[in-house]
Amino acid sequence: MKKLVCFLLALFVLTGCGNMNNTPTKKVESLLNKYQSNDNEVISDLDDVLLLDTDLTENERNDYREFMKKHYQDMTYKIKNEKIDGDSATVDAEITVRSYANAVNSANNYRLSNADEFDEDNTFASYRLGKLRSVKDTETYTIVFHLTKVNDEWQVDPITSEDESKLNGLYGVNDLNNTISSTNNGVNNTATTNDTNNNDTSNTDNNNVNSTNNNVNEE
Repeated sequence: MKKLVCFLLALFVLTGCGNMNNTPTKKVESLLNKYQSNDNEVISDLDDVLLLDTDLTENERNDYREFMKKHYQDMTYKIKNEKIDGDSATVDAEITVRSYANAVNSANNYRLSNADEFDEDNTFASYRLGKLRSVKDTETYTIVFHLTKVNDEWQVDPITSEDESKLNGLYGVNDLNNTISSTNNGVNNTATTNDTNNNDTSNTDNNNVNSTNNNVNEE
């Protein structure tokens, strides 16, 4: 009898562990943890995005990669609520990230008025990255993640561009007619467009980094 109880207990634990990981909350936690831990999928997608902008030097690409890795590592979150309705669910997560909107907007405005200051030796990409590195202020946002159950497995749906900008600390960045970057989305569910008029060498924009979020989100 004792052996039977032990067997059933072990079976319950093994089964329970599998079910516990297949909940909307656990799936959202897994997604956010990938960013915090600089998961290989996240960094691989980030590298793919950075390679889209051929104007970046190799050093600038490496600098930006390290900057975003640190940004994701420093992100914190709290799960606030979960709602399940059949094969659909929502999970409310409160995230706290550094807020770069003011720095990006200020840098872009400066470039518009002082374009002659930037050249191959003094690129705008490096100038703006310096401004971003000095940002200490954080902002807290609530993101509502939507999930769908497919073949009994919960999957996080692609998130909105607005929520992507929140994850990347870029919520509130002005578009300025695509002056933020010379390369827009091109990795997932978006078309690649080039701003050939301004030859901007920067990459810390909503569209580029958001491509990374979409890719990881669909795993």
